[in-house]
Amino acid sequence: MSFEYLVDPARGPQWAGVLPGRPVPYVLRRGEGEHAMLFRDVFTVLLSGDETENQFGVVVSDSPAGDVIPTHAHNATHETFYVIEGTVRLFFEDAERQKQSQLLRAGDFGFVPAGFAHAYQIVEHARIMGTLSGGFERFFQHMGTPTDSAGPDQPPFVPDPPRMQAAAQQHDMRFLPDHTWPDA
Repeated sequence: MSFEYLVDPARGPQWAGVLPGRPVPYVLRRGEGEHAMLFRDVFTVLLSGDETENQFGVVVSDSPAGDVIPTHAHNATHETFYVIEGTVRLFFEDAERQKQSQLLRAGDFGFVPAGFAHAYQIVEHARIMGTLSGGFERFFQHMGTPTDSAGPDQPPFVPDPPRMQAAAQQHDMRFLPDHTWPDA
């Protein structure tokens, strides 16, 4: 048995074209944007590098409580974590490369610059807004699968290792499977 994440797979995602693809003013309503399912999380691109001349992108994730997102580092991407609702534990290396763990609740903010190892765990169902260096917002679509639903009430999409590695290479990041964290 298979599950279709798109209403009409032959036509592609219903959200195709919702972002203008160039720097012009626009508005999205709650639930709008480009959705991708990755594991049990729905990632929605609200603003891409196409609209900002590749300066930055904005993504919102709707994530159930669960496992630690694998430790990784971005070679050229800065990443923010603004918790809209829920609770998230952010694991990161500080400026002295010491391992840190901080619990973020609604209204809290975290920043991880390029080159720093980090991971996170959704402790309590959360919505997180992230601002990323331009172009990286497409990572979630490349590693995950497009979906027409903005809600998490879908089966998980688990990418195979070659797909994960290809997405990581395309977006200049590396997974660090041997990296461990306190409190993980």
